[in-house]
Amino acid sequence: MEKTASKSRPTFGDIADKLTEAKAPGWRSAKHAEQWRVTLREGVIVPLRNRFVDEIDTEAVLGVLKEPWTKTPESASRLRQRIEAVLDAAKAQGHRTGENPARWRGHLSHLLPQRPAVEKGHHAAMPYAQVPAFVARLRKDDAVAARALEFTILTAARSGEVFGATWPEIDLTDCMWTVPGSRMKNGRTHRIPLAPPAAAILRRLSERRSCNVIFESPRGGRPLSHVSMQKALDRLGVLDATVHGFRSAFRDWAGNETDFPREVCEAALAHAIGDKAEQAYRRGDALEKRRALMKAWGSYCQGDPK
Repeated sequence: MEKTASKSRPTFGDIADKLTEAKAPGWRSAKHAEQWRVTLREGVIVPLRNRFVDEIDTEAVLGVLKEPWTKTPESASRLRQRIEAVLDAAKAQGHRTGENPARWRGHLSHLLPQRPAVEKGHHAAMPYAQVPAFVARLRKDDAVAARALEFTILTAARSGEVFGATWPEIDLTDCMWTVPGSRMKNGRTHRIPLAPPAAAILRRLSERRSCNVIFESPRGGRPLSHVSMQKALDRLGVLDATVHGFRSAFRDWAGNETDFPREVCEAALAHAIGDKAEQAYRRGDALEKRRALMKAWGSYCQGDPK
């Protein structure tokens, strides 16, 4: 239960919520605002939210960063930046004094290991040959997060697209998931054909549907925490792969094991192909070819190589 703050002594959570609300109109998308909101409200940040903002010190910051810093370094780095922003805002409002304990340069850089130099856009990925066995293990986990992760693998979608998925986006008759442009990285509506195992997940979940959110938090009425799928990986002892990396596994499988054209494989990942002129002429989204591709991927993930 969070502390009750006075106007003169707010909690970290109070400042975080107000900062997110104030900055949201200037962010590039509603998705970006939601990422900030979730990061600063759920998961490892919860113990920090409960403390008065003038109590937050280096030990408190390290307490929420140390574990994810090695497991999910990209997410942990973003979390550190957002904690720093909240504490800067608190200082600007007169609720703190002194140096920011979440500052990296010259401070946390001496207390946390340097993040490995990874080429931008690359995420640790499970080799695609291991995916069928992993999916079989994953299916033994009854948690909603496990179903969300399996669905993410089967659709080759980004985790943010899955966390925000709602039932109105789904057509189970046509086995189609239509993600609106407002939730896509490229800002364009993306249609994802659902392979039979992906559609089966949704049919099972629809039987106990209680709101528009598909992958609902155990608390009810809102999406799962953004770290829940990575935790599902952790529970199965997978420490050298990320959720996003399954998109790479899908792409490697499609390129190495199938004859589907490159543009079809890239369209399945909602990647733009060619320069602007080529994109202008390429109006279609290769839907029927992608339907066959996703069906083949679904079969592969179930252990059927055909």
